[in-house]
Amino acid sequence: MPIEFLHNRPELAAALLERSFGVAVPDYDEARMAAADCTDNQPKEYRPDGVVVLRNAGLDRLAVVVEIQRAQDKRKRFSWPVYLATIRARLRCPAVLLVVCHDAATAKWAGEPIDMGHPNWHLLPLVLGEDRVPVVTSVADAVALPELAVLSALAHGDEEKETLLACAEALDSLPGDVFKLYHGYLKTALTGAARRNWDEMVKTSEKFENDFGRKYEELGEAKGLAKGLAEGKAESVLRILAKRGVAVSARARERIASCSDLDQLDAWLDRALVADSADDLFT
Repeated sequence: MPIEFLHNRPELAAALLERSFGVAVPDYDEARMAAADCTDNQPKEYRPDGVVVLRNAGLDRLAVVVEIQRAQDKRKRFSWPVYLATIRARLRCPAVLLVVCHDAATAKWAGEPIDMGHPNWHLLPLVLGEDRVPVVTSVADAVALPELAVLSALAHGDEEKETLLACAEALDSLPGDVFKLYHGYLKTALTGAARRNWDEMVKTSEKFENDFGRKYEELGEAKGLAKGLAEGKAESVLRILAKRGVAVSARARERIASCSDLDQLDAWLDRALVADSADDLFT
């Protein structure tokens, strides 16, 4: 989803560099996604998860190579420098590496300097862990950059409830199809206290409950918020099983798709990550 955020709003990369790392981003009047090919003369293909280019007056000013890293991978210590060097050579502008991590251990590993072998040449990746995500509590800031508001709510919603409120306002400002995508991601990714805080906030807010339900109704996909959430969770369960290569019978698929119990669907989501068969979900 962070890559989807960049496709929808490439200037998010500049905001993260400035607010999370204090990087002096050059003046730009355009931010766009660029081709992510980093192939050299050998058959092996190098391709980062995303590349954002900040441009001014028609010229490329800064390239941001973005990698989503979910676990440690020693091969990245060699491919990351390739990404930077080839993108820098192709676009003929400075390039930085931004690594987005989902847990503290991976973030610590990713942030270690990469010794290039040449004297005094080390690559120090910019690692965006939860502690580096800006705290967005201003509704105006959240509406201006909803993608950052979602990241902030996920990182800080357990202790900073204001981030959840700002995120809800940002989601409410989005058109239906984008709202569905971001809202579904948020509901799937929120855990623990942050999830409980979000559910309580929506449940006690007539505005959000009505507005979110109306958006799902306008999409023609649900009669209300609860049904829309259930359908989204059921779809996530089936997608996880499909990605993991777990076979799902027609009977199991129907049982998952027809379930409207949000707590039950949450349990199935957790089990889908480790289940060896679809039947393991129901035991």
